[in-house]
Amino acid sequence: MSELKMDKGMTLNLYNGPEDLMNFKITVAPDDGMYKRGVFVFDFKVPKTYPHDPPKVQCETTVFHPNIDMEGHVCLNILREDWKPVLTINSVIMGLQFLMLEPNPDDPLNKKAAQLLIEDPGGFKRTVDATMKGKSMQIDGKMYTFQKFR
Repeated sequence: MSELKMDKGMTLNLYNGPEDLMNFKITVAPDDGMYKRGVFVFDFKVPKTYPHDPPKVQCETTVFHPNIDMEGHVCLNILREDWKPVLTINSVIMGLQFLMLEPNPDDPLNKKAAQLLIEDPGGFKRTVDATMKGKSMQIDGKMYTFQKFR
């Protein structure tokens, strides 16, 4: 396993060793916004057809976020319809950092989180704060336990 510190608050983990550059994890630790002090691990699987096809990205950290569903699927436009071969892995990483700073309720995967953000931004912030403190919560009939960060 090879781990490399990147920009402030980010780490790259080549979990299969430096020979496998197509499968890795990026850790994002925001220093601002609602998810400040959280540590979020994103698993990247880069297809053989890259750069013509985007990497597959999954969030391994359970998070209450409009653009990340409770199974870790990530809704980022450049991972879907806006992908172009000129985009890079770095573009995706920057997009993930931005999502953690500015959740987008207009294109949600977690509709409950998006609805709360739109209808009650204060309630959304309180819910994020509670989950970042390790609170469990039921979403769509299933119980989720969040990692304690604060």
